[in-house]
Amino acid sequence: MSTGERRVCLITGAGGTLGNVFCRSYYTEYDIVAVCRSRTPAVPSQLESFVDPLEPEKPVPENNSRVFVVRADLTVPGEVERVVDLALARYGKVDLLVNNAAHVQLQPRGIVDGDASLEQFDPHFTLNVAVPLRFAARLAQRSWLHAGAENRAANRNIVNVSSISGSEVYPGQTLYSASKAALNQLTRNIADEFAEFGVRANAIAPTTFPALVPTEQVAQAIVELDGGSFTGGVFGVGAEPSGPDGAPAQLAAAEQ
Repeated sequence: MSTGERRVCLITGAGGTLGNVFCRSYYTEYDIVAVCRSRTPAVPSQLESFVDPLEPEKPVPENNSRVFVVRADLTVPGEVERVVDLALARYGKVDLLVNNAAHVQLQPRGIVDGDASLEQFDPHFTLNVAVPLRFAARLAQRSWLHAGAENRAANRNIVNVSSISGSEVYPGQTLYSASKAALNQLTRNIADEFAEFGVRANAIAPTTFPALVPTEQVAQAIVELDGGSFTGGVFGVGAEPSGPDGAPAQLAAAEQ
């Protein structure tokens, strides 16, 4: 079950740039279900703990707040449902869902350069759109749908991690941009539908991190939305990107 009165956060892409920073920054404030495919966040978990090299037998305070790591390839059928069931079995609730896992494969020569872009359509839309949809639907069906008063009291919500690419045009990012634009519209529609049972939904659309905006600032934006009352919004984080032809110099991709 949840530790005391702490909120339970389920975050995907926990081993990536943003997921790792979020877990390191807030693992003592949330009970975190950290979903990752391979690399795990650099925080204490049920898989590993911190040790004082000078006094190996001495308890380390950081180990009192361990994240619950779940390894999953979210593109495999049934994996989203398994993660949801594990989270609810361990903590009994999910207060904050952060859909952060993303697929990014650029096409620097454009979508007509062979079949590369056509072959990348399904990977982009599966992880960037279908997986967030499935997580929202399954959590609603298995926990939130008939708990309106409880949801409102707990201020439960979803934060989808989108990108400035979802509203701007950058060379080579056609599929990624299209998938993030779809995620933005999905967020608005989820917010409208889930308002009936008191669950909010928003998206953040950061520019390139950590090159143009600190990753810590992006993580903080998630927490600020969790503590607020907004719903149905897509919020930018950071300054306008800069680079050749206005393209970001580096595209930050969250791992599964």
